[in-house]
Amino acid sequence: MPRRSAAEARETRARILRRAVELAALDGLEGVTIGRLADDLSMSKAGVYGHFGSKEALQLATFALAIEQFQELVTSKADGTTAGVERLRRLCDAWVDYLAAGGIAEGGCFLTAAATEFDNRPGPVRDAVAQAGERWLSYLGHLAAAAVEAGELPSDTDPAQIAFELNGIAMSANQAIQLQRDTSAPRRARRAMHRTVGGS
Repeated sequence: MPRRSAAEARETRARILRRAVELAALDGLEGVTIGRLADDLSMSKAGVYGHFGSKEALQLATFALAIEQFQELVTSKADGTTAGVERLRRLCDAWVDYLAAGGIAEGGCFLTAAATEFDNRPGPVRDAVAQAGERWLSYLGHLAAAAVEAGELPSDTDPAQIAFELNGIAMSANQAIQLQRDTSAPRRARRAMHRTVGGS
């Protein structure tokens, strides 16, 4: 019986977080509150609070799940491809597809929104957002470095610059898609990314 109860608790927590990600994608992490989740999920506030203990812990868990979803929708799409330009281009295509689809719950790029929301607000949530951004840039730089080592990019290529430019393109595309409703943005972003990584 205790084992079943633990499994039910894990499922309840997962259900709370899935809804929290949907809310945060549309209203930001500050829009995720214990009370709102309780109302949406027909739970008591104490029932939601008991799984996290604080709003900050809830925000951190929500952000962590959003990153997992991003990895599933974007990063995993490049798995199994040859290291180098091919993997970079596959990743870029998946990234643009994610942005074109509206990110998570059609709220745009979750990481970009969280970075804007917490860029000047010290604390554990900001730290988690900053660290996630740094890991992403490092990953992009690693892929670019592999392309240099494979001889697919010039030997004097700066992998960190490639990562910086790809991230900038994605942020610009996200704004154009979400704010300007520019239907040409995904196509332009894909072309710019391919040009940056050596594609056509």
